[in-house]
Amino acid sequence: MPEVGMLLMGVIVGAKGIKGEVKIKSFTENPEDVAAYGPLMDASGKTAFTLKVVGLSKGLPVARIKGISDRNAAEALKGTELYVSRDRLPETEEAEEYYHADLIGLPVFFQDGTKFGTILRLHDFGAGDMLEIVPEGKGEKAAVLVPFTVEMVPEVDVSGGRVVVELGEDFFEVPENPESAAKP
Repeated sequence: MPEVGMLLMGVIVGAKGIKGEVKIKSFTENPEDVAAYGPLMDASGKTAFTLKVVGLSKGLPVARIKGISDRNAAEALKGTELYVSRDRLPETEEAEEYYHADLIGLPVFFQDGTKFGTILRLHDFGAGDMLEIVPEGKGEKAAVLVPFTVEMVPEVDVSGGRVVVELGEDFFEVPENPESAAKP
């Protein structure tokens, strides 16, 4: 688990070539920016990686890491998550713009002011971001995924430390199984 205040910038997904270059799945808006904020740390915070992006391979940045000069050393880094301290990132330019990490831990309320829970993490499964929310008084196993859309999450107030959700009355209903409904 990374230290508090550290943001995941990318993960090394494999080696590229024989000179120690690595492919990185970048979580930055522009994939090549994964190296733009200075040295990145592993999850323990004990190892720093100085990256230089040298190209792209199938949309993934290819980087050289200082001190890594052969394929075996590069392959050994596969799966390494790369973090940066939140304070090294620039402030967002617009009120409706924020870093996902700024949302982690924020309390979540319904429109009427009732506390729903706390944001545990954000996910992007390919069809849009999802908030993983732990309901008030329940553990992580009871977490609920809420689509991070304007309709479902009409208010995000990072500076005020709160998020408001608008969940339909049927949000928590389990749909009926069509096969069992058709049987007498």
